[in-house]
Amino acid sequence: MAKRSAPEVNAGSMADIAFLLLIFFLVTTTIETDSGLNRRLPPIDDTEVTPPIIRQKNIFTVLINGRNQLMVEDELMELKDLRKAAVEFLDNGGGSGEDACTYCKGKKDPKSSDNPDKAIISLKNERETKYGTYISVQNELVAAYNQLRDRRATELYGKTLKEMEANYSDVNWIGNKESLKEKIDRVKVEYPQKLSEVQ
Repeated sequence: MAKRSAPEVNAGSMADIAFLLLIFFLVTTTIETDSGLNRRLPPIDDTEVTPPIIRQKNIFTVLINGRNQLMVEDELMELKDLRKAAVEFLDNGGGSGEDACTYCKGKKDPKSSDNPDKAIISLKNERETKYGTYISVQNELVAAYNQLRDRRATELYGKTLKEMEANYSDVNWIGNKESLKEKIDRVKVEYPQKLSEVQ
């Protein structure tokens, strides 16, 4: 009996198919981008400047331990209460004389911050702290600043700071952008974001 020849597989179009599959997966795949924290570092300055003296009452201390517990001003606190505590500290207005705050709506406690310009939030975490917890704490602290800025912008101009910034970045917005920029800057000066990360 004669031997049958094995049928050959036509591999001529195999490279074309592989190439089409590669193109398909490259086009349809979504690539995740890492989100980070928006922070502007201070410019490098070679001149020696003596650091200002900061009173302890103007520092709001936030610590995150290795078990992701939050300690604020030497007391355990839940994450949901952090924003309210930060707002009360920043908006206290306990200063007198030239340190007085005329627009603060806080308790005016002389043992807490003098005014928003002097108030500093100090954040410290341990190596074992989970990244998610760290980001959540950062978000709450930044949200406290945003809440105060929005309230002040609404008092002065009838719009939140977020709305004003959206108008400023909108190329189709009809209005005086220079005047709007001055208003945005005024609100940011009255409630400056002073968030210090301790190592």
